[in-house]
Amino acid sequence: MYKDKAVLEIKNIQKFYNSFNALDSISLKVNLGELVVLLGPNGAGKSTLFSIITGLSSADKGECFINGYSIKEDGIRALKSLGVVFQQPTIDLELSVIENLLFHCRLHGLELQKVIKTIERELKSSGLEKKINNKVRTLSGGERRKVELIRSLLHKPLMLLMDEPTVGLDPGSRSDLLKKIVNLKLQGTISVLWTTHLVDEAEKADKIIILNKGKIQAIGTKAQILDKAKEKKLERAFFKIVSKSLT
Repeated sequence: MYKDKAVLEIKNIQKFYNSFNALDSISLKVNLGELVVLLGPNGAGKSTLFSIITGLSSADKGECFINGYSIKEDGIRALKSLGVVFQQPTIDLELSVIENLLFHCRLHGLELQKVIKTIERELKSSGLEKKINNKVRTLSGGERRKVELIRSLLHKPLMLLMDEPTVGLDPGSRSDLLKKIVNLKLQGTISVLWTTHLVDEAEKADKIIILNKGKIQAIGTKAQILDKAKEKKLERAFFKIVSKSLT
């Protein structure tokens, strides 16, 4: 179903904080067009893994490749193919919506005349066209997330990382964001790695990775996860797999 190309490949990643093993031999692949959900409780190691993928911290062992380029050896070209929406907001509250988006374009060396129509189209589809000149401070949490998502896609990355993106959002905004990501995936031109501790956000994933205590406890389609746990509901399967990893 998906193009046989690993847009993101992680090989035997280990990360220690003093004697604490935060990530223990993590290996995974995300192919072009896949929506992969990294599902795990708080403290499982999800954000640590994201910090390594985004180059904010380095692994003690192992390799991370984005579009074939090593983060360690060729970080600039690797990160060029990456779009990110972090758990904590990374948008300037004192700048307007358009100022934030244009600043991102300049950082990536994009031609503003070519990208402005894309910005206008995306703001309109997100219901934000009338707030283009509003300071981000005046937007709701859901609206800020929409701006961050638009920003992350302007340079047309092959890989999109979303780190607990629905934290703090109301149910309507959370639903809108999930639908947007599923629609992006259906277009087949971008891969998505979405981390969450909310099981329902993994329901439409092409592949689910259950991470706990720094280790991958299960990986596969929803059907494969259910079969592994001998359960009919994903939530029950998740809790069974995580509970076994605690013993």
